[in-house]
Amino acid sequence: MGRRGNLLGLAVLSYLSGRPMHPYELSRTMRDNDDARSIKFSHGSLYMVFGQLAKAGLIVEQETTREGQRPERTVYALTDAGRTELQEWMRELVADPGHEYPRFVAALSLIGALHPDEVVELLHERRRRLSARQAEIRTLIDDTVAAGTHPLFLVEEDYRLALLEADQAFTTRFIDRIDNDWGRQWAAFHHDMEERQA
Repeated sequence: MGRRGNLLGLAVLSYLSGRPMHPYELSRTMRDNDDARSIKFSHGSLYMVFGQLAKAGLIVEQETTREGQRPERTVYALTDAGRTELQEWMRELVADPGHEYPRFVAALSLIGALHPDEVVELLHERRRRLSARQAEIRTLIDDTVAAGTHPLFLVEEDYRLALLEADQAFTTRFIDRIDNDWGRQWAAFHHDMEERQA
């Protein structure tokens, strides 16, 4: 596994720091905790990551059990090296903002391919969808806290909400710039491009 390249590996190390588990149990726990909102995983990818972590010496087989007619299940435990890796990886992720490649940033870098009138329509639609997501997350946070969960365990949702709010503010500002300043020049550029292609 590339050094700290797979966030599913981080999730496995984190859950195993609590107690030993077999992959199926950990998969069920991740689904129960709705971890798919933060980390992409499938049953198959989880088993593959368990194998990679074991090969790297970060987890170790503790026991193999069988219940009734079910297939054997191997329980894995975190090693000392795995605990060290988990802590170092977490420190790195929290402190270093890194460089990510969001889809919207890619679209913005190539936005001139669309006419400004269409872009404004699309941005209005984006704002509507951002508002809907913000409402969903606020409801999730409120309902979960009301059910007795400490807000600390929803901090990733609070971060998502902050990102959506920043996206909303940027999108509104971008629409205003197109409407009040950039749109005329952008439309002229688009017209010239179309004429050259004709």
